[in-house]
Amino acid sequence: MDEINYINSQVRRKSGFVLMITLSVLSVVIVLTTILLGYFEEVQEDVSDTKALIQADIYYTNITDIFNKFKDKKMLFNTLFKTSLPIVSEEDKFGVILDCKPTNEGININWLALDGDDKNSHLYDLSIEVFEHIAGNYKISDASRLQEMLLEVINSQYSTDRDFRERLGRKGGIKSYREFSDIVTAYQFEEDDKDIGLVPWEKYFSFTPKSENITTEYSSAELISFLFDIELSSILEWKNSIELDRPPLSSMISDNGGDYNSRKNIISDNPDTAKCSVNYSFDGDYYRFSFEYIEGEAKYFEFYGKK
Repeated sequence: MDEINYINSQVRRKSGFVLMITLSVLSVVIVLTTILLGYFEEVQEDVSDTKALIQADIYYTNITDIFNKFKDKKMLFNTLFKTSLPIVSEEDKFGVILDCKPTNEGININWLALDGDDKNSHLYDLSIEVFEHIAGNYKISDASRLQEMLLEVINSQYSTDRDFRERLGRKGGIKSYREFSDIVTAYQFEEDDKDIGLVPWEKYFSFTPKSENITTEYSSAELISFLFDIELSSILEWKNSIELDRPPLSSMISDNGGDYNSRKNIISDNPDTAKCSVNYSFDGDYYRFSFEYIEGEAKYFEFYGKK
């Protein structure tokens, strides 16, 4: 029971969101709890030295099936994106916290490699615009060298005769923030740029191999402010307001003198991909794994082991 209480104590309330017991939240929790309980009982019957990893693999495999059973994906993802979901069985046999975010809440870092791609020049232009904004605001000592190092990694995985979808999908590119962070660390040692660690990259960029738009409703206040040239304080006020009283993002931008339609070619109002983190307890210890849900499939599984 202590383990379950520990997990429940870790549930974070996201800024601007008041958790309400709605039918949509209940439907997600009930389905997840019911199905995961069945698989939990299965794994208990076959305990081994790798039981925690086995359990993680079972959760990982079957959460995808659970997601696919929801016909209304927009309702599912909007529910998951707004709060961490604690899932606990009635008899406290297991406790899980499922936390999901859109994969495309920021500018895709791989768009930096689209120079010369006429079809997607708007994505390249935007990525360069944001990169230069960060370089200037955070005084990166040699932004050109950092960009060069990023492109070395991205382009090494691409064939120049592939179209955009295949290049950012099948071939890969930078797939995670961890991979991106390794490149930044290498740059830091090479250039002795001590301040590079202060850059909040995740507030501006996303790190997934495939995306062609941004789910701006879930973007950081800093990125929204940059995209629409609106005071950061106005965005923060909107994000921190009670959700039921909050106007749509497009209305807030218009009310503050911005032009929502100016970015229409890169905005998505219908989230259909997610990156999820699952925290769970097992035999008195706590574990975490992550994955991405893209086009009906779970990909990029990472098991982090004991916390």
